Amino acid sequence: MKYFSLIKSAWHDYDNSRKIKDITDISIKVSTNHVYRIILIDGSKIIAKVSDYGYISNFSEDHSIINALSINLPYPFENFLAKSLTKKGKLYIYEKKIKQSPVWVVFYNPIRTSKKPTKKQNNFKIIKLGKELANFHLGCRNISNILPDKSKKFNEDINFIKNNISKSKYSHFDKNQKKEIISQCNIFIKNTKNLLNKEDLLPVFIDWNIGNFSIDQNYNFFSRWDYDWFRIGHRTLDFYFLSRVCSSQGDSTLFTYSPLTLMEKRFMIFLKSYHSKYPLNESDFILIPEMYRFFILNYVIKDGYRFFNKSIAKKLIQDSVNLYLPNINKIVISDKIKNHVLK
Repeated sequence: MKYFSLIKSAWHDYDNSRKIKDITDISIKVSTNHVYRIILIDGSKIIAKVSDYGYISNFSEDHSIINALSINLPYPFENFLAKSLTKKGKLYIYEKKIKQSPVWVVFYNPIRTSKKPTKKQNNFKIIKLGKELANFHLGCRNISNILPDKSKKFNEDINFIKNNISKSKYSHFDKNQKKEIISQCNIFIKNTKNLLNKEDLLPVFIDWNIGNFSIDQNYNFFSRWDYDWFRIGHRTLDFYFLSRVCSSQGDSTLFTYSPLTLMEKRFMIFLKSYHSKYPLNESDFILIPEMYRFFILNYVIKDGYRFFNKSIAKKLIQDSVNLYLPNINKIVISDKIKNHVLK
C-alpha cells in the first residue's frame, strides 16, 4: 500500500479526467518491483508498475523499444506484448523521489492471457516451445532495423562490474570472491570477442519463467508480460530460462540458477526444435554458456540485491559466485550441445 499515493499522483498527472475507484497490489513478491491493478470509476482497468531498479533512462529506453515491438510485431505475435500508455504521442513515465531515491511509474493496458504452461513439460510441449521461441525471435529479428536505438552494450555492463567490485556496494564479497568475479568478467570478454555483432542482436526478454507468459490450447505463445530484464541482446540469452522451463525438475518455488539444465537431454530436444525453425550456427553454440555467464554476472552478482528480495538474493548470489561461475565451462560444454543438436 505504500505506493498507492504515488500511483494516484501519477494517474492524476496522466489523465485527471478519469478518477481511480480502486487499486490492488498484484505483485508476485519475488522481485523489488511492484505491480498494481487500477480500476477506474468507469470500470476500465489499467496496470501500473512501480520500479526503482536500474536507471530511469534505461527503463524509458527499454519500454520505448517494447512499445515499438508491440505495435510492429507481425502475426501471430501482434497482440503478444502489453502496450504501455502514451501521452500526446510519447511513452508516459512518472518519476518522483521518495526518501531521496528516484521511483518511477509506467502504465499498461491489461493484456489478455490464456493458459499457464504446465509445471513440467512433456516432449511434445518442449518441441512446441522450441518452435515458438524460434518464431518469436524471427519476428523480432525481422523488425529490428525499425526499432528505437539501444545504448546499453554487453561489455559496458561487464566493465561496470570490474570497475566497481571494490566499492562498498559489494562489501558482501570477500577478497577471493571478488577475484573470481573479475576473472569471470575477463573470460566473458575474451570468449565473446567478435561474436556479438550488432546485426546479430535482437530484442530478448531473458526471464521466461512460466509465470511470465501464457500459451493457447495448442501450446502456441499467447501473451508475454514482465519486462524487467528486457534488452537488445543475443538470442541465446533467452535460452537459459527456457532450459529451466524444460528441465526434468520443472517449475519450482525453491529455485536456483544452476547451469545444469543447459546440459539436460530435454534442453537438447528444445534446441533441436528451435534449430529446425531458426538455425543455430557455430557462434551460437559458443555463446550459450557465455550468455549464462553474462546472466549470472549482470543480473545476479551486479544487481541481485537491488532486484530480488534479500532472503532470495543472498543465497542466489553466494551460490553463483562460489559454485556456478567457477564451474560454467566444466558443466556447459558447447561442443556437446552442438553435437546433440546437429546429429
